[in-house]
Amino acid sequence: MNSSSVSELYIGLMSGTSLDGVDAVLADFSGPRCVVLEYHASAFDDTTRAELLALNSPGANELHRAALAANGLARHYAQAVQTLLREAGVPAQAVRAIGAHGQTVRHRPGEFDGTGYTLQLNNPALLAELTGIAVVADLRSRDVAAGGQGAPLVPAFHQHMFGQPGQDLLVLNIGGIANLSALGADGRVLGFDCGPGNALMDHWCQLHTGQPFDRDGTWAASGQVLPGLLALFQEEPYLHRLPPKSTGRDLFRPEWLQERLARFGPATAADVQATLTELTASACAESAISYQNNSKFLIVCGGGAFNRHLMARLQALLPALQVQAADAFGLPALQVEAAAFAWLARQAMRGLPGNLPMATGAQGARVLGCIYPA
Repeated sequence: MNSSSVSELYIGLMSGTSLDGVDAVLADFSGPRCVVLEYHASAFDDTTRAELLALNSPGANELHRAALAANGLARHYAQAVQTLLREAGVPAQAVRAIGAHGQTVRHRPGEFDGTGYTLQLNNPALLAELTGIAVVADLRSRDVAAGGQGAPLVPAFHQHMFGQPGQDLLVLNIGGIANLSALGADGRVLGFDCGPGNALMDHWCQLHTGQPFDRDGTWAASGQVLPGLLALFQEEPYLHRLPPKSTGRDLFRPEWLQERLARFGPATAADVQATLTELTASACAESAISYQNNSKFLIVCGGGAFNRHLMARLQALLPALQVQAADAFGLPALQVEAAAFAWLARQAMRGLPGNLPMATGAQGARVLGCIYPA
């Protein structure tokens, strides 16, 4: 740490649209770039995952169930924080703040009344009570209030972590949804959601194999891409919209898939998995080509970086780029998003903007998040 009396240690927590669990990092910002001192991953149990997934869709007694799920999530976060600190040998009082994004269950910016909303389940007050550390939460709603999408918020951190003066660079995060950051040689940064990441692939895999995800993409690799079905998938208007744009499970949900499968007709489960993987790869590749400029690398983070078949398809579709996991650029792929929310907490605690209007479409830079003191 630096010699200042203000700690530069922050914790970042990320539970994304893949709904697999919580990634937690202890990050040190005392140097020119973020350094992760400790990482801990904590999986959701089947009951928690099922309830969080169910709350993505309208259902009975939603307010009560959502409030209890938020309490459970805060307790899960607190356990992850305590394990992280124990493994790092760092006391809670040494940490300035926790960036706790919460679990997105609805994301409808700009819709209905012109403002729309984005909703993350969380109980940051409970998290502050359980950990004794200040919590920064509700990180998206100010950007939405300012006319933005509230997402993606990671491009500014991608610039902090990976940006190189005078070099164009692309960073692709593949979680449940895939998002691209285009870091310009001139310092300009653009970011947007490309389309589906792992969400539809994971759903189909769980449905037909009982496994939560297609390990290494082996099942998809055993099937054949169905051109007609891929074309049906690619008709989705979202894929053809220009940024700023963001999406989530509100759009790319099981019903979206079933509607298109019904129109297409019979297909083997493995062929559908292969085609869903190709949909993700093609949506990401087309986005990368559109904003490639003089980039030589596509840095991939998130769980999708571990899908070997998906990574191979990205490389095949992007022959002019070197497609590599973020590990080769100083931060392991599974730690990038959690580290980004640690960085966003730091921005909030310092009273500095966390959004990039060029990425989200907001009317201007805004300080993001609400602070719950220790």
